[in-house]
Amino acid sequence: MQSLTLEGYLAADPSILSAQGSGKKRASFRVLETTRFRRADGTPGERTTGFNCVCFNEATAEKYIEPFARKGSRVVIQGHVENDTWTGKDGVEHYDLRLIVADIRLKNRRDRPSTEEDGSAPSVQEPAGGYDLNDDIPF
Repeated sequence: MQSLTLEGYLAADPSILSAQGSGKKRASFRVLETTRFRRADGTPGERTTGFNCVCFNEATAEKYIEPFARKGSRVVIQGHVENDTWTGKDGVEHYDLRLIVADIRLKNRRDRPSTEEDGSAPSVQEPAGGYDLNDDIPF
């Protein structure tokens, strides 16, 4: 079995779909990964590759991907590759590879601290225990 670790960004918000027969939920999304390189003549270049991903773990799809994953979220995914085939409306058979997610980690950027309503910087809480860090150390 092919094992793959992929780090990239979500191209769009994930789709949470229910299976027709069982009603089990799964997450479907696309991850973009950009590789930067230098051509033989010294000019820089880049290539972006998109990976179709499916997570069949219902708990992960509902409790982790659906509430927290958004377009642009940075993700690290581990899984295996499967062939996907389907017949289009025009009768032509299509082939694609998809990544079946075994483990996913979201690496979202932390939001900047917000300012209070009056426009001043947020207040800093004093340490617990009544210690004043500005006091001289007695030894």
